[in-house]
Amino acid sequence: MIQPIANSDLDAILQQTEGLWEGMRGERVFITGGTGFFGAWLLESFVNINRTLDLNARATVLTRDVERFRAKCPHVAADAAIEFVQGDVRDFAFPEGEFKYVIHAATEASATQAAEEPLEMLTTILTGTERALEFASSHGTKRFLLTSSGAVYGKQPAEIVHLPESYAGAPDPTDAGSVYSEGKRASELMCALYAKTRGLDCVIARCWAFCGPHLSLDAHFAIGNFIRDVMAGGPVKIGGEGTPTRSYLYAGDLAAWLWTMLFRAPSMVPYNVGSAESVSIRELAEAVRDALGSDAEIQIAAKPNGTSISRYVPDVSRIAHDLGLRQTVSLPETIRRTAAWYGWRSR
Repeated sequence: MIQPIANSDLDAILQQTEGLWEGMRGERVFITGGTGFFGAWLLESFVNINRTLDLNARATVLTRDVERFRAKCPHVAADAAIEFVQGDVRDFAFPEGEFKYVIHAATEASATQAAEEPLEMLTTILTGTERALEFASSHGTKRFLLTSSGAVYGKQPAEIVHLPESYAGAPDPTDAGSVYSEGKRASELMCALYAKTRGLDCVIARCWAFCGPHLSLDAHFAIGNFIRDVMAGGPVKIGGEGTPTRSYLYAGDLAAWLWTMLFRAPSMVPYNVGSAESVSIRELAEAVRDALGSDAEIQIAAKPNGTSISRYVPDVSRIAHDLGLRQTVSLPETIRRTAAWYGWRSR
């Protein structure tokens, strides 16, 4: 069993979105990917807000294993406002009734799956998105939120420090490693087609990198691995040379931004969702060590080779201008809250 998200985090999400929820009163929302990292934050914040504001809303969640989720998050599964549909996003049985809102977040952003089962990843993204859009267009949905990815831009040029939504670059379609990013690009196109032919309002969230409770500490996420290493007493291991530049938004901000976009973002206007505060992988390892008050050794596997810096950092000025959304939790605090959720106690 996983412990609940801190009440302070849930209250902060409510505070950021409080004036937006009247449209959800008495309504239903359908969520795919509701049991993953994004989904856990969306569901816990929904339960808290639904109860606090007495919305009498309901969330129907698609999952491949209902009992596994009940064991993982019983505090969410037991809430009367939550119901489940068991199935695969590619061919799930449509629940009956109307759903004013649909959030399509079912994609496993797994480096292992991309390398070992790329066709499985591609069909999950493409067929799953089509299935979710078909469900929305046939069940009275007014607003459809797609969690896309910053990967749709392809490789970020080293000279562009913050990548805007207007950037017209793209992944290499002849590279099998582009399976995730090309799948997300096609998903956005599907949304455009359903918006044009079915009149469905489709909201596009291009999501970047995040950290917070529920993030795996044993996957391909550098920040999670570094937190794990420090909690284990070190060393903190960097597999490369430590020069790539990334940024991390706290999951509480992520949830607030996604809810705000669902209610307010214009259809088919993509928004970057992430932090503009860039940090190199080496600096990130140091930030994790320092935030947790550790003296763990940092081990870097390779020396810088003088090639251009790999960047993955968004420009978020559009979402700040249009929707008033800004990062509220610093990177050190993000690290501390994540480690504390996993049982870390300051020394």
